[in-house]
Amino acid sequence: MSTSTNNIRRCFETILEEIGEEPNREGLQKTPERAAKAIQFLTQGYRQDPAAILRSAMFQQDYSEMVIVKDIEVYSLCEHHMLPFFGKAHVAYIPNGYIVGLSKIPRIVDVFARRLQVQERLTIEIRDVLQETLCPLGVAVVIEAQHMCMMMRGVQKQNSVTTTSAFTGEFQKAETRGEFLRLIGMQLH
Repeated sequence: MSTSTNNIRRCFETILEEIGEEPNREGLQKTPERAAKAIQFLTQGYRQDPAAILRSAMFQQDYSEMVIVKDIEVYSLCEHHMLPFFGKAHVAYIPNGYIVGLSKIPRIVDVFARRLQVQERLTIEIRDVLQETLCPLGVAVVIEAQHMCMMMRGVQKQNSVTTTSAFTGEFQKAETRGEFLRLIGMQLH
């Protein structure tokens, strides 16, 4: 076990004690270590470079129409309560001399989602890294998510969905943005 994992394990052991549990009882003996490894996995985005991921699969291509990757699963932790939020991201860009391997778009969504987040910042970070790295004619990002901090505690609203969006360049024009929103709402497959 790494030093970091062991330090986090001890913190989870302390949390169990502070809430009135016995960390040494049979069902909890390995929980602090499992929780430490889980939180390290759920926050691995801090140790990844999204721009480098994009640059690793950039290709010159004379294509200037919209490229959309929609329904990307998103799992993140709310930075306010460290409870999960989850949903779908829809990401588009209009190339300007370069395209990127399609699998890299969900990968950068994961990099930013695997950090303590708020949905608003997550949306902007995805938009900005695509814009700054690919220099496309425009980027569009829409995220729809449900937040356990709203469902399990606080207002306890089970069916609420939060939608955030961020646009650059051509997507700031109503016609282009409208086309993107229509396409992410369609069932084409």
